[in-house]
Order: sequence, then C-alpha cells, then structure tokens
Amino acid sequence: MEYIEGTYMQVRIVQTSACSSCTAKAYCHSSESKEKLIDIYDTDTSGFKLGEEVMIYGTTSMGIRAVVLAFGIPFFVLIIALFVAYSCTEENEILSGMIALLSVVPYYGILYLCRGKLKKKFSFYIKNNK
Repeated sequence: MEYIEGTYMQVRIVQTSACSSCTAKAYCHSSESKEKLIDIYDTDTSGFKLGEEVMIYGTTSMGIRAVVLAFGIPFFVLIIALFVAYSCTEENEILSGMIALLSVVPYYGILYLCRGKLKKKFSFYIKNNK
C-alpha cells in the first residue's frame, strides 16, 4: 500500500517475468522485474494501512474488454481501411498498406483522450492479504 486518501488508494506492485522466479536468474540476463503503481477507486479504505501487503484482483470481463479495445477493434479498423484503400488507390499495395497503418492512429488517439473514463471502468479490487 503506497497511498490512501478517502476512497482512493494507490498500490505498488512488482511485475516480474516468468523467469524471475527461476533459481538460475543470477546467471542469466533475461530476467526482469518492474515496479508499477495501481490506482484503486471507490473502495472502503478503513481497514488498510500504508505499507501493508494486500491482494489486488480484477474481473475476467475487464481483461476481455481491455484486449478488445487494444487489439480487436484496431485490427478490424486496419483490415477495413486496407481493403477500402486498396480499391480506391487503383490497387497500389504500398500506399494501401500505409493508409491502413495510419488509420489506427486516430483510434488510439481517441483511446488516449478517453483514458480518464477508461480508468474508472478498468478499476481493480483490493482485499487484505491476511
């Protein structure tokens, strides 16, 4: 637990790769770990203290929604733009490919602008690790 204020908490987690738990990681340079801060909104903070070890979890639907927003929709935008551009550019493959790649830029821009709303929809849940 890193920060608590009202119904908002910030928890520090250590994200590790699969090989970070390996006993030979001292001899290998491919193991890595990163620290990240996770925001948790609208929760009862009365039972938590700073520095306490907690369990963070999310829902399966939240993971599916994240995959669809990050990869599914952009894939379909890219494919549709590719076919439309290919038919409109007199079958110029290079130009069609460039247009298709550039077509996902506005989508990710819109996602970036909506990050405040998305942050609330992709909220994690917390419970004591006792």
